[in-house]
Amino acid sequence: MQLKFSIIVPVYNRPDEVNELLESITKQTFQENFEVVIVEDGSTIPAKDVIDAYQDQLDISYYFKQNSGPGDSRNYGMQRAKGNYFLIFDSDCILPAQYLSEVDKALKNTYYDCFGGPDAAHSSFTTIQKAISYAMTAFLTTGGIRGGKKAVDKFQPRSFNMGISKEVFEKTQGFGQIHPGEDPDLTIRIWKAGYKTTLLPEAYVYHKRRISWEKFHMQVNKFGMVRPILNRWHPKTAKLTYWFPTLFCVGFLISVIASIFFKFHWFSYAYGVYFIAILLDALRSTKSIKIALLAMLAVCIQFYGYGIGFLKSTIALKIFKHNPEERFPKLFFKK
Repeated sequence: MQLKFSIIVPVYNRPDEVNELLESITKQTFQENFEVVIVEDGSTIPAKDVIDAYQDQLDISYYFKQNSGPGDSRNYGMQRAKGNYFLIFDSDCILPAQYLSEVDKALKNTYYDCFGGPDAAHSSFTTIQKAISYAMTAFLTTGGIRGGKKAVDKFQPRSFNMGISKEVFEKTQGFGQIHPGEDPDLTIRIWKAGYKTTLLPEAYVYHKRRISWEKFHMQVNKFGMVRPILNRWHPKTAKLTYWFPTLFCVGFLISVIASIFFKFHWFSYAYGVYFIAILLDALRSTKSIKIALLAMLAVCIQFYGYGIGFLKSTIALKIFKHNPEERFPKLFFKK
């Protein structure tokens, strides 16, 4: 099958980031025909002037719509795209020059109707962004599932770096209204429809993520709240490992109590060993003691934010039997 790529990017109040992304697209070594579709999701700081500046360099389309969330905006873009294979990015991504070439080569070698790629920290990122990138991609924190762990058939692509065929989009109707969590929900529905997903390790992007600790905590807290909702919708995908951040937080509290009141320090020693391992691994990975120290803070925020969010959502859904959309309305967009 002859592939024509359509790059789909939802945007909300981030014209500067869109400019960086589009500049990286102009530098692709891939010279075949492809298009770029930008969907402005009701922004109050529009990116139209930025997009207009690239009209002579890229086959680019720009759409402005009312705010309905990134998932619906991606669907909006895919419905209007001219290609038969959609490449979806967040606006805070930068593509390495070989990205499109790697995707084209991989899909021609072994075709998949859906793939995901890992993310990395660019040298221009701030120390906080690099520390957060480590926390979100390291084997010692997430098992490496977002940073390059090889998987076939059961890899869950993330929408900051995702490819999906037009056939699969039409079959599944694309992303739902939950956010975050719209990407694993779509992946599970893709599996249920009989299609396979994969990871393309070479198709990585530079992903800025959040630029402050407060925003990072808010993001991972929402991730935690979303997971029990997805477990309710797709019970066969529930795993005990999703409890790990919550148990990590509870265990840390127990270790403090045991050390202070019972002079039992072994739990504290275990946590100390873990954080030393984080420090050394982050130092090896980033070659910066400052980033490595901040990585330990990022891991704490990640586990605490996700763990508390997961516990809060689980109690609401399992014990009090709340309706997710009524109990957590900020996790859902309305069309």
